[in-house]
Amino acid sequence: MSTIFTYVASREHKYPDHPERPGRLDILEPKLNSFGAERVEAVRAAEDDVMQVHPAQMIRELQQACAEGPGIIDYAPTYVTQTSYEDALLAAGGVLACARSVMNGDAQNGFAIVRPPGHHAEPDQAMGFCLFSNIAIAAKDLLAKGAQRVMVIDYDAHHGNGTQACLLNEDRAGFISTHQWGIYPGSGWLEDAPHAKNRLVNVPLPAYAGDITFSRIANEIFKPMVQNFKPEMLLVSAGFDSHWNDPITSLGLSTRGFYDISQKLVEMAGEYCNGKILFVLEGGYDPHNVANGVAAVFDALTNRPLRDDANDASPHQEPDFESRLSEIKKRHGI
Repeated sequence: MSTIFTYVASREHKYPDHPERPGRLDILEPKLNSFGAERVEAVRAAEDDVMQVHPAQMIRELQQACAEGPGIIDYAPTYVTQTSYEDALLAAGGVLACARSVMNGDAQNGFAIVRPPGHHAEPDQAMGFCLFSNIAIAAKDLLAKGAQRVMVIDYDAHHGNGTQACLLNEDRAGFISTHQWGIYPGSGWLEDAPHAKNRLVNVPLPAYAGDITFSRIANEIFKPMVQNFKPEMLLVSAGFDSHWNDPITSLGLSTRGFYDISQKLVEMAGEYCNGKILFVLEGGYDPHNVANGVAAVFDALTNRPLRDDANDASPHQEPDFESRLSEIKKRHGI
């Protein structure tokens, strides 16, 4: 079976001088056919699909805001244009198409490269550059279609507050978020969701936490959580703003680090999920980092060594993470 991808990148969903812009993907786009993956065309998500996560009133309000656009709809700032409602439905549809193909065995694994992103969008509101919660919609869709359990792992630099909110009371869905502590949106406390210990795990990180820290997190948090939760499929929110020189964050991953963590996740899927794993693009605001990071993920998905190591190791010393790691493991019994 093949690795698949979809690409949804509207040129009309843009706002002057905004970091979440079409140009994020300009370096990546010419390389898409070189990754050894089969392209799947995205199909607009049905509103019934979106309503598995977002109530009708939220959908109507967003549609109206887009119709009146362009404009800013929150302090992040999140923007909309007159095409953004359809663009967001197409992005959600691209994630759904890939997730369904992997789940039903038509593909081994995949990467949904879409914008607008989704992991900040909460059930009742678009926020944080995100309009619909793409990955949560896919998770709920897989469960509605017969999956017993799925797990979302989010290594974007920002907390996946929207994904957490959408899956907060869904016992069949696990969620783990690594994120830089103290930046937008200010959520993702270790103590969140006490009713969902062993299922919802937040891993707040100090600035400059990088390749070494993430490798330990993958080995000592991700792997035992996947092993214990037993999902049938992994969904990964891949944010390349975790790179050390992203313009709006301060974590410490390199291109090699993105490859290593993605490879570990692919191996976990192989061991526990019959190989079923889908990566979904979230943040990342330097076009070089996004292109290098996506290429690294495809190398992991297709079982290749890292082909184009950018040799961009972080110049920063990694902070001590030992006590926080122990605290998280103790809290969740891993």
